[in-house]
Amino acid sequence: MGHNLRMGEPGRRVKGGARRGARPRRSFRPDVALLALGAVVALAAWAGLVWLAIGFGRDARGGDDGRWLWLAGTGLVAAGALLACLLLTARALRAIGVLAQPDKPRADPPEDVSRGRRAA
Repeated sequence: MGHNLRMGEPGRRVKGGARRGARPRRSFRPDVALLALGAVVALAAWAGLVWLAIGFGRDARGGDDGRWLWLAGTGLVAAGALLACLLLTARALRAIGVLAQPDKPRADPPEDVSRGRRAA
């Protein structure tokens, strides 16, 4: 009997079992749902604040000098809302396993790193 048997033939030997275990059963995770909901709320807040900032900018260019301060404030708060949305999205993706956990920084550099000299 040769070693080149087709798959499914009765004389075929198997070297080992499955390389992966059974997949875990998926279930509802309230922590991930809360993170996703927070990201959606932050994104909606960002959109509303940008819409307001556009209106304040239009008014400020029309001659209402007091609106420049409102434009700057809504712009800063909108940037914060977008940052919150991105952070909450990253945490939700990390919680479900799409993104990997960040590695801990090393206390000292690795041994093979040259200190500014060219390798000979």
